[in-house]
Amino acid sequence: MRLTVFWQRMADHFGQGYSDTFARDHVMAELGGRTVHGALDAGWDAKDVWRVVCAVMNVPQEKR
Repeated sequence: MRLTVFWQRMADHFGQGYSDTFARDHVMAELGGRTVHGALDAGWDAKDVWRVVCAVMNVPQEKR
């Protein structure tokens, strides 16, 4: 998954303004105690990060 697609999906689910706030501030154990930005910076694949976000935040199946 390209980062542009990842960020588009984040914005579609959380809203344009909140998606970056969530990505900067919400620490998830499933990402090794990292935020979305931290996981991406650590080399996690965007698809894997998106899967974690979907699972943790109960993103509807049709948005996954």
